[in-house]
Amino acid sequence: MVVPPIELDPLPNVLVDIAAWFVIHASTAYAAHRLPLDRLQHDNWLLRPRRIEAGGRLYERIGIKRWKDALPEAGALFAGGLTKRSLPSVADGGLERFAAETRRGELCHWLAMAGGPLFVLWNPPLVAAMMIAYGVLVNAPFIAIQRYNRARVSRCRARRRRSASTAGSSETPTRRRSRDITGSNIP
Repeated sequence: MVVPPIELDPLPNVLVDIAAWFVIHASTAYAAHRLPLDRLQHDNWLLRPRRIEAGGRLYERIGIKRWKDALPEAGALFAGGLTKRSLPSVADGGLERFAAETRRGELCHWLAMAGGPLFVLWNPPLVAAMMIAYGVLVNAPFIAIQRYNRARVSRCRARRRRSASTAGSSETPTRRRSRDITGSNIP
């Protein structure tokens, strides 16, 4: 049995669509914010890096460095949140915390995108398709940014491990640390 969509007049339909996206974005952001940090320490099947991403190089080919800083960042929107505009102190596990926060941000946008199919309940098919497309187009750039930043953090951590294991390095720890986080305005 197919349930027919709820039919609304155009103006109420637009208002319901706007309100629905607001609720979806706010509720998924709050739900992601409430996730305990220990649940975000490792990539799961959705968040794990894919071979096609080539350690973040895919995102560089699509010009992410040019546009990522122009998008808003709301990591600190809720009390206790962490902005991803800059790294926390590297000495205090900042890279690990930053990677966890990119997982939180990415998960938030995947959850918001998943809300798109709800719009088939009250929209005509064309408008429902437009709402689903909106969900993808609005959230995909943020997902790409989080995945790119996590790949950058992973490369940085690998460099730190290599430099720490290299005996007799001529660089001081301070010099290595500053080199590793060059360009750390990682939104």
